[in-house]
Amino acid sequence: MDLTLAEVARRTGLSVPFLSQIENNRARPSMRSLQLISDALDTTAVQLLAASEAPRRVDVVRAGTHAGLTGAGEGRARPLVRGHHQLHALEFTGEHGAERVFEHRNDEILYVADGEAEVEADGHSYRLSHGDTLYLSGGVKHRWRALVPGTRVVLVGVADHIDVAADPHR
Repeated sequence: MDLTLAEVARRTGLSVPFLSQIENNRARPSMRSLQLISDALDTTAVQLLAASEAPRRVDVVRAGTHAGLTGAGEGRARPLVRGHHQLHALEFTGEHGAERVFEHRNDEILYVADGEAEVEADGHSYRLSHGDTLYLSGGVKHRWRALVPGTRVVLVGVADHIDVAADPHR
């Protein structure tokens, strides 16, 4: 999809100068801005982040790395895998609202590293605490939110650019 910055600005409500700064790596978008941009480009925030870096065969992302995205309030997202790979992984820390519904082509897990989170998936609500993991098959609509301050959630999924064959036993 070839869009001008002006068209992306119109679709997102963000300014052309701000989009230009992001494109030229002079500004970091908030989680909300990244989501607006990914929606305008008909992709996901994870795919945009992955496309911004070359893949590495071996890569260490240190815990102190602050190359993540800031959001409203205390929320922050940090990529745990850089580049365009078969898996994507993000760590969310702090506030995360449940207003956005997600649906991915492929499977993913949500792991609560600290705090508590509530996930709505497949018509049910799940309250997860420290150490709990929720598995989601591809195509399951879901949303989640942090329930307590300092909540840290790790999401790991099979990248959407990968075609995964259906399990013949399902």
